[in-house]
Amino acid sequence: MRLTRAAVTALLSTAMLSVILVLAFRWLPVPVTAFMIHDAEPDARHDWVPWSEISGHVAVAVIAAEDQKFPVHDGFDFDAIDKALVDGGRGRRQRGASTISQQVAKNLFLWPGHSWVRKGLEVWFTIWIETLWPKRRILEAYLNSAEFGRGVWGVEAASRSYFGKPAALLTRPEAALLAAVLPSPKRMRVANPSAYVRRRQEWILIQMRRLGGTRLLESLD
Repeated sequence: MRLTRAAVTALLSTAMLSVILVLAFRWLPVPVTAFMIHDAEPDARHDWVPWSEISGHVAVAVIAAEDQKFPVHDGFDFDAIDKALVDGGRGRRQRGASTISQQVAKNLFLWPGHSWVRKGLEVWFTIWIETLWPKRRILEAYLNSAEFGRGVWGVEAASRSYFGKPAALLTRPEAALLAAVLPSPKRMRVANPSAYVRRRQEWILIQMRRLGGTRLLESLD
């Protein structure tokens, strides 16, 4: 009985600490993420910058590329999840169903992998991120924690590495090129992009226009 109480107490304490951590990062910059620690590249680059120092074009580009329902969903795109399950059941290559909110949860707090335990924790952190953070903060954290190339973490490091300028000055084509490599940043390259990456860049530019450009960001909290 004592062991049971101790286990329950430990579980509740851990859960509470995780919620406190999520709440703290609503305001505090995230100096390092779980994924950065896992990769541990010796020459990794990462510079957190606030929303005001990030080009609106790159914010729209990642929404267009990764999660077009981001402004309106509550952390999960159930239509995309259903399609992924159907494709998996038919033996097809499964399309990505993770939202930007889910990617923030796993980038900041979890580890690579596909176990049920990790997926359950991803759901837990995603719910609290969506509950405690405004949409703009979620997108800010994503842009600062996404990997844009081996050891290149966050949009500021990416902008300076590939274009020689701060993220605030990124143009629409540059923003779309950065977003184009997000599905597989270790395989796809911003520098010397392949024909496939260029096609993705063009598709993202079309989607950015369709979504209304930077006016889309006015709908975020």
